[in-house]
Amino acid sequence: MPGWEEATAVQKVSANTYSCTLYEDWCIGSVPNGGYVTGCVLEVVKTHFNTSLAKQNQPHTIALHIEFMRRTQTGPALFTVEDVKLGRQASVVHVTMTQDGRKEIVAYVTNSNIAAEEGFSFDTKHEPLPAPPPVDLAKLETDSDELWKLSEVPFAKFRKATAQVNFHLPRAGPVRPNIVDEWFCWSDGTNFTQTSIGFVSDMYPQIVENLKETKEAFWYPTLLLNLDIKKLLPAEGVKWLRVRAELKQIKNGRLDLGIWVHDAAGELVALSNHVGFVVSASRNLAARSKPDAKI
Repeated sequence: MPGWEEATAVQKVSANTYSCTLYEDWCIGSVPNGGYVTGCVLEVVKTHFNTSLAKQNQPHTIALHIEFMRRTQTGPALFTVEDVKLGRQASVVHVTMTQDGRKEIVAYVTNSNIAAEEGFSFDTKHEPLPAPPPVDLAKLETDSDELWKLSEVPFAKFRKATAQVNFHLPRAGPVRPNIVDEWFCWSDGTNFTQTSIGFVSDMYPQIVENLKETKEAFWYPTLLLNLDIKKLLPAEGVKWLRVRAELKQIKNGRLDLGIWVHDAAGELVALSNHVGFVVSASRNLAARSKPDAKI
């Protein structure tokens, strides 16, 4: 099972094209997880700004908007980067991902230098409400925390990508039916790094299965994902991240999702918003009817 670094490894093909391989172990059903693909985009952009755009000195992604136009698949993927706007404080690039000649992913990504940011700051005192239970991370290591427990997600065999992390959920259940709070770490013992924030923002227990008793597996294809990165993680990464996922409405097979990512010190690392569908898992596993089959 390839870890994050291997699973998102990028090769530079030319000044503005890059390639990588999408792995089956990072799939939901037969489709690579959207957060995993987002992480690959972040790796491509990081490589682009560290090589072709090194003079910009803007190595950190601070904002991303990605549209998933078609089902991705395992195997080779080609990324083309267009330099849309190069600025002194921030620059914007447009990324297109193709597989077998199909344009499947498009994204706009804004990069800056988080370490060099300066200017007005204000503590808004924002806290997630209702508050999640407190945690003892030392006890979480051995699954002995009184308020959190190591948990499995529904239909884990279908959701292979979920095996990449250890989920710890409140023992007393969610603070509200539409909210999931979780602490998690990589299951291979490595640390979360900056590009893995993309995966973290799309890795959560299935809220729909928690809302209704069902023996049917659902698939939640992401239509679009926005990412607002607030903090630069240390170079060595961090072991633990806390995520809150909040669902506001499910209607006619379409849902929204708000994500808050915090570190062990309680500092806000990133915000994310999703638009997605709720469909039968059979849609995920069905063969493509045409070469350019859409979601």
